[in-house]
Amino acid sequence: MLTNASILITGGTGSFGNTFVPMTLAKYNPRRLVILSRDEMKQWEMAKLYAGDRRVRFLLVM
Repeated sequence: MLTNASILITGGTGSFGNTFVPMTLAKYNPRRLVILSRDEMKQWEMAKLYAGDRRVRFLLVM
């Protein structure tokens, strides 16, 4: 169902996103996973974990 899908996760740097993102990348192999968040510091920390993964993208909302 999520294989090769484009997924937007709002509040993606929170507790749900930190659990959902690695599980989804490993289990379903989505085409693109966009993490939407207002917290620049949390995005920076999370981006370091997925630096080599071209499927993961971050979007900062002000």
